[in-house]
Amino acid sequence: MSAVWGSKLRWVFRGPDGIRAGWSLLIFGLVLVALLVAAALAVRLAVHRPPELIVPKGLISPGVFLISEASLAVLVVAATAVMGWIEGKPVWAYGLGGRRPAQKFLAGLAGGLVCLSVLVGALAAGGYLVFDGAALHGVQIVKYALIWLLAFLLVACSEEAMFRGYLQSTLARGIGFWPAALVSSFVFGAAHLANPGESPAGITGVIAAGLVFCLLLRLSGSLWLGIGFHTTWDWAQSYLYGTPDSGIMFQGHLMLSHAAGNARMSGGSAGPEGSILGLPVMIAGLLALVWLLQRAGLFVRAPQAA
Repeated sequence: MSAVWGSKLRWVFRGPDGIRAGWSLLIFGLVLVALLVAAALAVRLAVHRPPELIVPKGLISPGVFLISEASLAVLVVAATAVMGWIEGKPVWAYGLGGRRPAQKFLAGLAGGLVCLSVLVGALAAGGYLVFDGAALHGVQIVKYALIWLLAFLLVACSEEAMFRGYLQSTLARGIGFWPAALVSSFVFGAAHLANPGESPAGITGVIAAGLVFCLLLRLSGSLWLGIGFHTTWDWAQSYLYGTPDSGIMFQGHLMLSHAAGNARMSGGSAGPEGSILGLPVMIAGLLALVWLLQRAGLFVRAPQAA
């Protein structure tokens, strides 16, 4: 009798691929929350009060943002490593491996910058985005360009490792790649709901971007193409063109700009990615990027079955 119950219990917790996906995700969530709480307590004990992320003008401060995103990236990778140890896999098995990662990352950097620039150009040409001049001069241009590039690289690493890394990989093991992509993209969108200035159109754009990043993962076999694209997409909005990024404005941006006209066209307080032009531009840019990278041999030859 005990053997039968033991067999049933094993079936509940383990499948043909090891720990069932639902339990793995629960453990991952608990590990990540525990690490986040421990880190928050350590910061509070060290400085006696949490540092402020918002500077007096209502903009995100680069120094504290950089520290917080570096900490989050480390904690997400640490939680993934713990799950890898539990599941008997290396940490890079969750999308951080693959062939030619440097080339994919650099291609992603170029793709994100070009796609966002095309979107901003279309908004400016239509009168939905107005530039008011430069906000930075001299050495400040280089200083903030590098700080924000590093900061958004860390954002891309933590978000891609979390949503398209462990979450996507584990869900796909349970329900298939594209159903998992839908779930992870909606979770990705939900994670941006609390951003000040975010809008329904902006959240829709975030969900669509999540699906795009899943497609890049599917085609390239790793997260590095998406990490590069994610980095410069955010960097160009936040630093280069001085627009809101998912409803957030950042201190130390190169250009002064403001949205004009219909908010559905301009993106309003959400930024360019909240514009109804955002998805078509991203899709067109993605198709061009796919064509170029296919010719460069940066895609996997035999994608996994859905």
